[in-house]
Amino acid sequence: MTSMRGRPFLGVLAGIAFFLAMLFITSPASGQSEKVQTGPIVIQEIKHAVSTVPLRDLKNVYPVPGEEHERENFPLHPTRPITHVPDPGLQTSTLPLVNTTNGLSFDGLGTNSPGWCNCAPPDTNGNVGLTQYVQWVNSEFNVYSKVDGHSIMGPTEGNVLWTSLGGPCFANNSGDIVAGYDKLNNRWVMAQPDFNGPPFYLCVAVSQTDDATGLYNEYAFDVSNDFNDYPKVGVWSDAYYATYNLFTSFFVGPLVCAMDGAKMRAGLAATEQCFMPAAIGDGLLPGDIDGTTAPPVGETEPILGFNNSTNNTLDLYEFHVDFVVPANSKLTGPTSIPVNAFSEACGGFGACIPNPGGTVIDSLGDRMMYRLAYRNNTKEGYESLVTNHSVVAGSSVGVRWYELHGTGGSRTLFQQGTFAPDSSYRWMGSIASDQNGDLALGYSVSSSTVFPSIGYTGRVPTDTLGMMETEDLVFAGKGSQTDTSSRWGDYSAMQVDPVDDCTFWYTQEYYPTGVTSFDWRTHIVSFKFNSCGTTTPDFTISASPSSQTVVAGNPTSYTVTVSPLNGFTGNVALSNGSLPTGVGLTFNPTTITGGSGTSTVNVTTSTSTPAGTYTITLTGTSGSLMHSTSVQLVVTTNGGKPDFTIAASPSTESVGRPGTATYTVTIAALNGFNGVVTLNKVTGLPTKVSQSYSPPTITGSGMSTLTLTTQSGTGTGTFKLTISGKSGTLHHNTTVKLTITK
Repeated sequence: MTSMRGRPFLGVLAGIAFFLAMLFITSPASGQSEKVQTGPIVIQEIKHAVSTVPLRDLKNVYPVPGEEHERENFPLHPTRPITHVPDPGLQTSTLPLVNTTNGLSFDGLGTNSPGWCNCAPPDTNGNVGLTQYVQWVNSEFNVYSKVDGHSIMGPTEGNVLWTSLGGPCFANNSGDIVAGYDKLNNRWVMAQPDFNGPPFYLCVAVSQTDDATGLYNEYAFDVSNDFNDYPKVGVWSDAYYATYNLFTSFFVGPLVCAMDGAKMRAGLAATEQCFMPAAIGDGLLPGDIDGTTAPPVGETEPILGFNNSTNNTLDLYEFHVDFVVPANSKLTGPTSIPVNAFSEACGGFGACIPNPGGTVIDSLGDRMMYRLAYRNNTKEGYESLVTNHSVVAGSSVGVRWYELHGTGGSRTLFQQGTFAPDSSYRWMGSIASDQNGDLALGYSVSSSTVFPSIGYTGRVPTDTLGMMETEDLVFAGKGSQTDTSSRWGDYSAMQVDPVDDCTFWYTQEYYPTGVTSFDWRTHIVSFKFNSCGTTTPDFTISASPSSQTVVAGNPTSYTVTVSPLNGFTGNVALSNGSLPTGVGLTFNPTTITGGSGTSTVNVTTSTSTPAGTYTITLTGTSGSLMHSTSVQLVVTTNGGKPDFTIAASPSTESVGRPGTATYTVTIAALNGFNGVVTLNKVTGLPTKVSQSYSPPTITGSGMSTLTLTTQSGTGTGTFKLTISGKSGTLHHNTTVKLTITK
């Protein structure tokens, strides 16, 4: 988003951009496929100031109202034709209504606010502290009480934050804002760029206490002579990190910087260190901590985007900063993480979202959506990252979301999904996780018959991987956007309350009435999962593989795994739902004792079983506790082509460091298949894990033992592994989990 002056002409700076890029030429890291950049650009602050007058007592000078205008944002690539690619993660079935209780629901800032700039879009953003909720929308912010949502202070012009600092940060009010909260130190971290360059600045105000209306330490950093669009700020234990999209007359690439948060909290002179990542086609997000448990000491800051050249991988960087010896700082990556292929919503930067009677709205499908939320979930024993972006989903648009597990240097994809349960369009999402590992995903919902509204969905750890529960349309819009603007906020914000670590706060845009332009409003809601914060013993149930294919008359099998939660030690009785004609099912054993274990599900078919795809529900019951999972059974006839299936058991294994884990890989022949199946290298493993098959090939049907060996330096966490086999043009895979403990 630019200032009101529109897009600046910066083509003369292309040479500077090229020089910057040359500074960051990369070289392979020893023994790794990733690149390592060292020798960051170290930038001294332009100026800092320590305020002596609380923010609540400062004079708020509103700008002179101007004409309606659209604030610009720049594409990371030209808009592409909308394409439809197969999405195996597209959610085609529904779960029960999201199991949450709603809390507050109140209006935030809008074009009816005092002194509003009469512009669009709002760039809706907000965060939650110990007692306050701060919403910052484009050029104004407001402080609300968490108790009942009443306004404590504001609306306040954003540049008032830098009254003591003065200079461009105080003189200008450019937008593209972030209201951050440092949960480890209970400080507000408010950031806004100054787009009236070159040079271009990032203005940062760090509160001296947990009171957003109090005193601040104020900073101005010279980011670049290139236009620093779309800055995003993430709080980490060793620094405050920022990412930017740099432009001259075109997209130059992303820039990532680390600001010395310790010095800024103390009100001392501070520096920042910056790298230009190698994958210049990505828009990146910095990791931002949820919860009050810091990452392990020395853990690197994750920086993530999706590769908009291939549209089937995530690009992950790890940033290590050393403010004492900058030569030790390094940016490692990108590590490419394969994901389900996708097509960017609306061709990337195009407008295709319908709303009744209005013009189509843009989606910003060319970039990852704020935030990249990190959690050190010591309660459940893993570290996670969650984020999302907007993708084509059938004939509409949906939200693609990801959850990664693992530590710095060994983060892998744990699960992914695309939420698009009907023909309505869902976009501009934001996602986070609570202390239980529950996920909440908020977004806008619209169609040709549905006014743009605010919805959210979510999931709990016992839900089937890749699945979200049925959404709560928490606030129904009452009007449409039309006429001169297709813009719809550049982001929204899902945050987690640091006090109970359970309550989610979400803010998003809507229109109040009719079909209008530049008359948007914003809304704020809170909610929590009913199970969060409880310590009731419980269990989860899962099954692998998720699907088996069998010729009618032949048997197959699955593995059911029961895992404990909160110290559960009960016995779990296993049962199944209705079965297709001619299909039988038995469990061995029928009861899992002691709270955890596996059971083999033996399935038989008869020659009279009709060909087709069937869903079999598997249920575990322990007293009043009951949980279910499902698997697919694909039955074919003898007239099919020769083929094979692959399965692995157990579905999950746990191993220490160093240690050995083994799985049995089973190849089953279909329709007279007698080819040689070569077992491929396992994907999804962290570094420093060796693997071997015995035997490495299977002819027709048979079994092989997969052995995985960890080392003392192997990363910890839970990893989703893909085991695959190939015979000529035939290729099949299955998945298992591996938990590596300390």
